[in-house]
Amino acid sequence: MTRFPKFALAATLALATVACQDPVDKAAKARIFSPEDPPKVVASAAEKLPPEDVADNPRVARRILSMDAAEVTERLGPHAFKATVTYEWTGAQGTVPTKLTETRTFRAGPGGVSGDFHGVLENSRDQGLEVMRVGGKVYARNRYGTFRQRLRDRGMAERTRTELTAAIRDLDALFRGRLLLSPQGTVTHEGRTAWRYNVTLGPEGNTGTTPAVLPALGEPKGGRDDTTKRRLAFFENRTPKSLTGEVLVDAETSVVLKTRLDGRITVPANDAGGAAELRMVLESALSEIGQDPKLQPPENFLPDADKPQGIADALDRFGIPRNKPEGATTGTGAAQPADEPADEEGN
Repeated sequence: MTRFPKFALAATLALATVACQDPVDKAAKARIFSPEDPPKVVASAAEKLPPEDVADNPRVARRILSMDAAEVTERLGPHAFKATVTYEWTGAQGTVPTKLTETRTFRAGPGGVSGDFHGVLENSRDQGLEVMRVGGKVYARNRYGTFRQRLRDRGMAERTRTELTAAIRDLDALFRGRLLLSPQGTVTHEGRTAWRYNVTLGPEGNTGTTPAVLPALGEPKGGRDDTTKRRLAFFENRTPKSLTGEVLVDAETSVVLKTRLDGRITVPANDAGGAAELRMVLESALSEIGQDPKLQPPENFLPDADKPQGIADALDRFGIPRNKPEGATTGTGAAQPADEPADEEGN
């Protein structure tokens, strides 16, 4: 080896040694090889939220009222949740009121955010869905369908878990965050000490949340349909008129244990329709706290399957013959027998 290559090799090693001592590189290596951070919900569950501060601290009130099922399970352990939500729309005098009642039930097993759970949503119009996660495997179906395993879940189960148990958060959002809580001492619920709050309609103003800045809605070329116009008119023009009820908050974990709320929202007449009023009633409660529901997967379920790609493959999948050029072969979507039901997960 000549002198020049030896010198080049020595210089390269020297530069590498200096680079390894660079503080930026050291910090980067520390981040790369550091232990993985716990899930965000685990960190949130460790936050202290004094329930006695709910009436005086809007941020604490919003955190407690919007707490989702994953954090509740981390804080409380296994439990059962049931809620009944009633919506009743009334319009101009002489119109027929429209009423819908939802029943939401949810059971959480041990294991915190990653544990088993089983949720069911049903309503008075004979619709609903059912989702469960047992042993890390997800199964879903509509109200009268057959369970189908969801190997490519993509967070559907977790989203459903959050939506099923978020009735009080949704009501608070509909009433523009104006739930005003007044302390009424402590009571006992399910053998646990809980702070009791009377709920009334609070004034407009700072509710402890910062509204997200969203981009402007895109306008379809043909204009908005009537249903979209009515929905947007409701959300833009809704005015909370009254709200009564009570909320029980666990003294140890700051989890909402029981809720009873009754409120009304009005919408003035606008281009999308006449004046209307919405009455919303919520009753919810937690029970079986600390009891393992010992969830089991469904006895019968369909395997996971791709949805048909395109109209032609859909025809093949459901066993409907179609005209094909002479010598053509069936597409990949024809693998499912005609007697197997379609994807009945309802999602």
